[in-house]
Amino acid sequence: MANYNKSITATSIRLGELRFSYVYVFAPRKNEDGSDGKYSVQLLIPKTDRQAKKLIDDAVEAAKQAGVSSKWNGKMPPASKLHLPLRDGDEEYPDDETYAGMWFMNAGTAQKPGIRVLENGQMSEALDMDDFYSGCWGAAVVNFFPYNTSGNMGVAAGLNNVIKTRDDERLGGGGRTAEADFGDMVSEGGSFLD
Repeated sequence: MANYNKSITATSIRLGELRFSYVYVFAPRKNEDGSDGKYSVQLLIPKTDRQAKKLIDDAVEAAKQAGVSSKWNGKMPPASKLHLPLRDGDEEYPDDETYAGMWFMNAGTAQKPGIRVLENGQMSEALDMDDFYSGCWGAAVVNFFPYNTSGNMGVAAGLNNVIKTRDDERLGGGGRTAEADFGDMVSEGGSFLD
């Protein structure tokens, strides 16, 4: 597994190689009322990647310190009331293989992120969900920032850019093609069977 981890600023880091899930990078996820929400992705980070975990911990701590002065009236909220982005997949989803041995966090943005594909040492733009999808592996640049909204306080992960580095099985179903599902209905000449 490649290592693309890198600190960019105190609160901004590049993470990878990680797995992407709940991919909404080509269009924003719809809100419950039908309005446009944010572009977002869930980042699945192998627990074996200790460097990524340290980068996340350090960037979250920097965001917390920024929150003391900018969002939380000069003092750190109690740990029990402070929402943090990184969660343990084994604890939250013990029966789901996707989360086994993974940390995970959601990252979002109001602006469309840059979406790229790295193939044979060349970078190109991802055009659609065939190029970049839930289940592929790659790297992401995220920035951590403090928030205080309606009494909820914490640190959130903002999504900047993503790049796919390799393919894997799609997550969330939808991996079969229409041809695979309906191919047995068509004769060798291309017409439907009766």
